[in-house]
Amino acid sequence: MNDKVARDAARPVYFVGAGPGAPDLITVRGKRLVDTADLIIYAGSLVNPAVFSHSKAKILDSSGMDLEQIIDAMANGYRQGQLVVRLHTGDPSLFGATMEQMRRLDMLNIPYEVVPGVSSASASAASLKKELTCPGISQTVIFTRRAGRTPVPPGQDIPSLASHQATMCIFLSVSVIDELAGELVQGGYPESTPAAVIERASWPEERVITGTLGDIGPKVRKAGIKRTAMILVGGALSPGKEARDSRLYDPAFSHGYRNGIE
Repeated sequence: MNDKVARDAARPVYFVGAGPGAPDLITVRGKRLVDTADLIIYAGSLVNPAVFSHSKAKILDSSGMDLEQIIDAMANGYRQGQLVVRLHTGDPSLFGATMEQMRRLDMLNIPYEVVPGVSSASASAASLKKELTCPGISQTVIFTRRAGRTPVPPGQDIPSLASHQATMCIFLSVSVIDELAGELVQGGYPESTPAAVIERASWPEERVITGTLGDIGPKVRKAGIKRTAMILVGGALSPGKEARDSRLYDPAFSHGYRNGIE
């Protein structure tokens, strides 16, 4: 097959969210693509290999590859008419490092599509059996990380974000949990604010540590959790008397599908 014919016959490259870890938390669309792929390039330090255990694809672990090697692998597969899946942890839109890959595929005129996945933030909330939003407490959720080797833009530092008193889902920051907790308090959260750390949410070895901003640091250090963990913070994790029932099912509340009590 010559290069033009192969190019015409090729499917787009698919960026697929593998979910947070449990192999049955990938979407149906994502699983179909993984099971029929010819080439899978996966984030080896994060994605559970059980996700692609039934695939007959060639498997490449991107944890030891640089960006150009990843792009070369995707481009070669595409030009050969292969179904190429770039498998990212959680949902690719959150700290997925997909933008630079897509830019280079654009430069090569290689089409691609994105299949969303289940974020570790959602899996962590499920493990806690909590809603991230709660009437009367928080109607806003912030996904962020603490500045480290990758800086954050002005105004997006932890104390500034904490001033909103929203629910916060903090990625890639558990190794600095003590400093993080201090910055959250500095930004306006009371030390009594509920906090939770979920290590490897939905994996068989999942661990959950709960507490407050005043004690979550020592608890996490005692547990020896240093990476691959989600941090959730906010009053919605333990709603008190300020919480209100949603009006959605209030018998006195009318909407397009139900007449309320006059």
